[in-house]
Amino acid sequence: MNILSSLGDWHSWLDLLIVPFFIQVAALIIGKIINTFINKKLQEHLEQHTLPYIFAHAVKDLPVAWCSGVGLYWTIHSIKVLNTTIIDLLSSLLYAVIIFSITRVLARTVSGMIALHIARAEDTTKATSLLSNIISFIIYSAGVIIILQYLGISVTPFLTALGVGGMAVALGLQDTLSNIFSGLHIILSKQLQVYDFVKLGNGYIGQVVDITWRFTKIQSPANNIIIVPNKEIASSTIINYNMPQQEIDISLTVGVSYDSDLDLVEKVSLEVARNVLLKVEGKVDFEPFVRFFEFADSSINFNINMKSNIFLNQYIIKHEVIKALTKRYREENINIPFPVRTIITAN
Repeated sequence: MNILSSLGDWHSWLDLLIVPFFIQVAALIIGKIINTFINKKLQEHLEQHTLPYIFAHAVKDLPVAWCSGVGLYWTIHSIKVLNTTIIDLLSSLLYAVIIFSITRVLARTVSGMIALHIARAEDTTKATSLLSNIISFIIYSAGVIIILQYLGISVTPFLTALGVGGMAVALGLQDTLSNIFSGLHIILSKQLQVYDFVKLGNGYIGQVVDITWRFTKIQSPANNIIIVPNKEIASSTIINYNMPQQEIDISLTVGVSYDSDLDLVEKVSLEVARNVLLKVEGKVDFEPFVRFFEFADSSINFNINMKSNIFLNQYIIKHEVIKALTKRYREENINIPFPVRTIITAN
C-alpha cells in the first residue's frame, strides 16, 4: 500500500510540476523563435522608415513575453489543485502583462509614425526626445488606468487627490514645469530645431542636438555639450543660421597699400575665394564678391564676402583663404602694409 501510495503521490507531483514546467519551456522557445524571425525581417527584408518596419520594431522582443503569458494561462488551468484566489491573482497578473505589452507596442508605433511623418514632411521639423517622451507618457498612463480599472481599483479618488496635490507640486516644481512648457513652446513655434546651428544671446554657438523635457543640448564647434535650460532658450535672443535658408555668411577683412591697383586686388581676391570654395565644398553656389569700405591710416580696407551651406566650413574657408591670399598677393606684388604712423617733429 505504501508503494502504491508513493506512486500515486509521484503522479500527483508529475501533474503539478512537470507538465507546467514543459508548458513554460515550450512557450519560451516559441517566443524566442518568433523574436528571431522578427529580427531577421528587420535586418534583411524590411526597408527602414516604413510603416511595416516601424510596427516590427515596436513588436521586437515582446513575443517572448506574450508566449510566456500564454504558457502561464495554460499552466493556471492545468494545475487543478490551485484555489480560486491564486487563480484570480495569476489571471490578473497575466492581464496586466498583456495590457502593458500592448501599451508598449502602441507607444513605440505612435512615436515611430510621428518620426516618419516628420521625416517625410516638406518642412525641416526634427523629432525631439521631449515630444516622444510626452507621447509615451500619455499612452503608458492610459495603459496603467486600464489595468487599475480591471483590478477593481477606482482611479477617480486618485485623480482627485492628484488634482488637489497638483497645486502644491506645481509650486515646488515651478522651474521644472517652466522648462517643460518652454520646451513645448520651442518645438511648436519651430524657432529652433534639432541639427540647427544657433547663436544664443549669451554668446554660445553650436548645433542643437536634442531638446529634452528640462534642457536643450547644444554641441559647440569644439565638440563640447552645452546644457541650456529651456526657459532661457525661450526667452533668449537667438540667431538661427539654418533659417530661412541653410547658409552662413563669411566675411574676411583685408587691407592693401595705397599704391595698389584696386582692380587687380579685386580680381585676385575673387579668384582666390572662388578656388577655396571649390576646394572645400566642391562647388560654388554663391559667387564671392569684394566691397571696399574704408581709407584707413595705412591701408585701403575691404571685405571678401562668401557664403557656405555648412556652418562649420566657415572656419576652414577663412583658414584656406588667408593662406592662399597671402601667397597670391606676394606673386602679384600686392602689398599688405604694416601699420605705419608718420611723426613730424619741429626743428
